[in-house]
Amino acid sequence: MTKKESNPEQIGFHKGALTTLAKEREEMGRILGIVEQLMQMHIKALKDLGVDLEAEAKKASKKKPLEAKLK
Repeated sequence: MTKKESNPEQIGFHKGALTTLAKEREEMGRILGIVEQLMQMHIKALKDLGVDLEAEAKKASKKKPLEAKLK
């Protein structure tokens, strides 16, 4: 088989791969949107319950990582 004969096959392979990957990327974006909605729902629920998420984050960032404690 010459290079010219395999060229259409290679083009088809790459086009098919791009089509599949584009659909995968689209689905990943959809999943990311769902995850974001769920996170926002939980954040709102915690705020409604009086939890200060910013203060919690500051407390967590002041703690030493586990790796540092093991040294």
